[in-house]
Amino acid sequence: MPYQTLELFMRRLAALLTATVLACSASWAQHDQPPARKPRPQLGVGAAFAPDGSLWLAGLDAEGHLFVQSAAAGQTPLQWSAPRVLDTAGDAIAADGEDRPKLLFGPRATVLITYTKSLAKPYAGHVRLLRSVDAGQTFSAPVTLHADRQDITHRFATSGFDGQGVLHTVWIDKRDLEAAPRVGTKSSYRGAAIYRNMSTDGGATFGPDIRVANHSCECCRIALGLGADGVLRAMWRHVFEPNVRDHAVAALGPESDTPLVRATFDDWRVDACPHHGPALAPVGDGFHAVWFGIRQQDGEAAAGIRYARLNRDGSPRPETVRRLPDERAEHADVMARGPHVAVVWRSIDGMTSTLKAWLSTDGGQTFRLQTLGQVDGDNDFPRLLQHGPRMAVVWRNANGVQVHEISF
Repeated sequence: MPYQTLELFMRRLAALLTATVLACSASWAQHDQPPARKPRPQLGVGAAFAPDGSLWLAGLDAEGHLFVQSAAAGQTPLQWSAPRVLDTAGDAIAADGEDRPKLLFGPRATVLITYTKSLAKPYAGHVRLLRSVDAGQTFSAPVTLHADRQDITHRFATSGFDGQGVLHTVWIDKRDLEAAPRVGTKSSYRGAAIYRNMSTDGGATFGPDIRVANHSCECCRIALGLGADGVLRAMWRHVFEPNVRDHAVAALGPESDTPLVRATFDDWRVDACPHHGPALAPVGDGFHAVWFGIRQQDGEAAAGIRYARLNRDGSPRPETVRRLPDERAEHADVMARGPHVAVVWRSIDGMTSTLKAWLSTDGGQTFRLQTLGQVDGDNDFPRLLQHGPRMAVVWRNANGVQVHEISF
């Protein structure tokens, strides 16, 4: 939806909500109680290729149980194994929007599943881990990854191995917000913070919680990319002073001090979280990145998904910034293999969602648009996966999972 200004958009939204409430109130007045709301299905999944090329999924079933299932490599069409429910000690698990279970294959038959355990306090959670050392045949009991155990936000975690085999887990954390002084009812602390820890034994034990940066956005996913130098880098929506919601990148090395680099310059000034994080794909001399933002363009505020090349340290190449050719694009993902670059996203028109791809064979200099699939009703965000020369996108909806092979 094109925005004229954020203020105008919010006014229109408020008017629409008011009209909806009045209409519902009139309807309810004819009955003794409001109609029952059907819970929205939690369709967020983690997906990954195993070392043998099989495709794995981790998500929630209709009863809220965490399951895994897989499809062997080389099958056309894919034949999924029966979902296998895992023991999560009764945890209430978040699996919607930007917060979902994550699935990661590591060295020596290690398989890791991370998820957010939702707590009773609103927006509070703990990052939990299930670990397998037999290629996913069995998993350990869940453990909490971070040392801080307050009933506050520890959410939106993502994990990855660097070039030395060290496991890094990064998440959004509100311990510094909780500790900051308040002015009346308002905290002096902007947003949340990015924290991380490291494991040198494949997730068996973890080092101390390390703050990567103060003042991150509160509810946007974090992207990880392994650079050609073997260093893992994180990209997240940051809150630059006074309230600019652009993106930052930081290298995740062994040192505790990780200076951040500003990666986007939309200069979007809003005291709110758009629930819309970035994606990052490594290439030899840097990264491909996609993100959502609003920037001033020809005197108007232009909203949309943007693509750009980043240097190895995360700084942008301004001449490469461009907007995706779809005003309804949301929650894009990006992946690259040499000069081949794929950007995928969901485009919603009413109840219909369309899966689209933007494909390049010249390192992102030019792209062609392709439609991959379409569904009606509830659905997840698309996720790109890669195994050797194979690249595929996984898209879950209320009726099943679509897997589309990317062909350049």
